[in-house]
Amino acid sequence: MEAGGQVLYLIAAATFVMWALIFERTWYLKREHLDDIATALGYWEGRNERKSWNARMIRQGLISEVNTKLSMNMGFIKTLISLLPLLGLLGTVSGMVKAFRNIAAQGLGKPELLANNISEALVTTATGLLIAIPALMAYFYFKNKYTAASAGIYEHIGSFTRQMLKKGMITGGSN
Repeated sequence: MEAGGQVLYLIAAATFVMWALIFERTWYLKREHLDDIATALGYWEGRNERKSWNARMIRQGLISEVNTKLSMNMGFIKTLISLLPLLGLLGTVSGMVKAFRNIAAQGLGKPELLANNISEALVTTATGLLIAIPALMAYFYFKNKYTAASAGIYEHIGSFTRQMLKKGMITGGSN
């Protein structure tokens, strides 16, 4: 951690929070998301009336509730992904400022003093990028899952309603 200077501690904290949120989203998708869909569909399928304006609003509310739970924390994850390379850049700037201070104070006669500061600059940049790139892949994985799941629940509820209409269990008129 010392090789990256003080900025590396900020990068470590942001990384911890970001990956905790990514693991939470993974847990949600694997364990709880299907239950949320089943609950919403169970409620919708248990309704006798599905064609009125009120029923459409209830349908929208069910879909919205599932989508809200699915997309929770995604904005925060995206923000942290964007922040990590910027923190790496901040480390680069602070390392280079220290290098120039050493040049101003002691001249160019001791290159080892410059090497430490330049190393600090490069370590923070590399760390920020190495953490942000795989996290960006995780973000897009979740975003694609969100899009697919969102389309899936619309299709399932619509399909169920079409089957009910076909079987005459509900009428097509607006109540």
